[in-house]
Amino acid sequence: MSTDLTHSFTVEQTPQQVFDAINDVRHWWSDNVVGDTATLGAEWVYLTPDIHFSKQRTTVLSPGQRVEWLVVDSHLSFTDDKEEWTGTTIRFEITQPDGPHGRTRLDFTHVGLTRDVECHDVCETAWGQYVVGSLRDLIRAGVGRPGEFSNQESLDAALAGTAQVPSAS
Repeated sequence: MSTDLTHSFTVEQTPQQVFDAINDVRHWWSDNVVGDTATLGAEWVYLTPDIHFSKQRTTVLSPGQRVEWLVVDSHLSFTDDKEEWTGTTIRFEITQPDGPHGRTRLDFTHVGLTRDVECHDVCETAWGQYVVGSLRDLIRAGVGRPGEFSNQESLDAALAGTAQVPSAS
C-alpha cells in the first residue's frame, strides 16, 4: 500500500496563528498565486511558468483546525501524466496533542501524491522546503520564503527525465 506524501512540524504558536499563516499562501508558497486563497469555495491558481500550473479550490476552512484544497486542474511539464495533481487534495491538519496550552502540530498531507506517482520525489522535496521551511518560518518569525526552491538539481533532473528514485531509508 502506497502512502500519501506527508510533512509535519510543531511550533509554539497557537492553532489560529498556524491557520492564518497557511491561508497567507503568497507569503510562504509563492507570490505567483492568483485569486482568493482564504475563502471557502474560492478557486485560485499557483504558477511556475513552463514547469507547474495548478488550480485549487478551497474546500475546508476550519479555523485553528484544518485547511483543504482540492486540485481541480493541473499541468506539470516534467511528468508523463501532465495532470497527475488533478483530483488530489492538499490537507493541513492543526492539532495540540498536549492540550490547549501546549505546542501546535501541523500535519501536511498531499492526498493522492503517493510513491508511485512520477513527481513524488521532486514534489516531496519541494513541499518539504515550502511547508517545513517557508511556512514554518512564516509561523515562527513572521517571514516566509515564497518561491524559494533550493533543490534546482532535482528539478533539472526531473525536467531532463533523469531523476533517480532514492532508496527507501
